Order: sequence, then C-alpha cells, then structure tokens
Amino acid sequence: MYQPTPAVRDQRQVDADHLNLLAIFHFVVAALAFVGLAFLLVQYLIMNTVFTNPSVWQSQRSGPPPAEIFALFKWIYIPLALFFLGFSFLNIISGLCILSRKHRTFSLVVAGANCLQVPLGTILGIFTIIVLTRDSVSQVYGE
Repeated sequence: MYQPTPAVRDQRQVDADHLNLLAIFHFVVAALAFVGLAFLLVQYLIMNTVFTNPSVWQSQRSGPPPAEIFALFKWIYIPLALFFLGFSFLNIISGLCILSRKHRTFSLVVAGANCLQVPLGTILGIFTIIVLTRDSVSQVYGE
C-alpha cells in the first residue's frame, strides 16, 4: 500500500510566516487603539455639550451639576487618551521592529504591555511572547 511521505516543515518559513502575521496584528491593534481614541473624543464632545449647555438642564428642578464634575471627567479623559496614543505608537513601532527582525526585547516588552488590553491585546501579547521566545526566532534576530 502506498503511503505518502509526510510533508517536511521548514521551520524558517514557519517562523517567517508567524512573524509577518504578528507584525500585521500589531498594526491592527494600533489601528483599533486609534479607533478607541476617536470614540473617546466623541464621548468627550457629547459630555461637554451636555454639561455646558444650559438649555439641557432647564427642565431639571435641581439644575445642572457642579462644574467640578466635568473638570473631574477631563482628568479621566486625558490619561485614557494618553493610554490609547501610547499603545498605538508602541504597537506600530513593535510591528516595524518585527518586520525588520530587530529589537526583539522591545517587542517582548510591548507584548507584555499588550496583555493589559483585554481581550485582543492579551491574545496578541501571549502569541507574540510565544513566537519571539522560540530558539529558531532568536536565531533569525541574530541573537
């Protein structure tokens, strides 16, 4: 009976494919962080309109809330915007580093930070750590 020979996997090609996919997914997560930043901006504009427009509060007996509440919201929006911007730029730089096969340690640090972004960033971070810690990938990076 004829039995076909098993296909030989070239580990270098598998690593190259995995690294290219990781770079693409880093760019996707960066784009999603920019979308999150746009959503945050739209929410800020809506909240600004609601809190600063006196005609919205005319039907309320108690009147508008104190101005300090909206000031508190500003202190929440600023760190969130910086968080989204930071993760966007870090993922773009990490994706470029993965494509050029340089700065593996930086990409591992970004992968650890991506684990904070549940659920997509966590998945990307875990798979990035798994792929970048392979001995064959270390050799591709020249370490």
